[in-house]
Amino acid sequence: QVQLVESGGGLVQPGGSLRLSCAASGFISDVSAIGWFRQAPGKEREGVSCMSNSDGRTYYVDSVKGRFTISRDNAKNTVYLQMNSLKPEATGVYYCAVGGLRSCITNYGMSSWGKGTLVTVSS
Repeated sequence: QVQLVESGGGLVQPGGSLRLSCAASGFISDVSAIGWFRQAPGKEREGVSCMSNSDGRTYYVDSVKGRFTISRDNAKNTVYLQMNSLKPEATGVYYCAVGGLRSCITNYGMSSWGKGTLVTVSS
């Protein structure tokens, strides 16, 4: 069982930046991918970014390409999501999760989830 704890959310003005962190513990080596997902108020959860554990390949939803970057620090068992040029539509609760790579990309069937961190983009 993998435990995940997100942090780094907060209030930021449009155009600003935030870096989210996801601290992982447990059997990290058993999972194929780790990803970030978000749920905006009144909307369904959507996938934001995934990273393959085997080769570090990254994936992004089109709306964040060029502005968000997923990265990891293996020594700290922590995955980050650097978010730049934030827009109001990025507002929501951001979750990290682990599971299979296909599950991550399709946003279906991830095995473990954190409790989320709230990001609010507003002036």
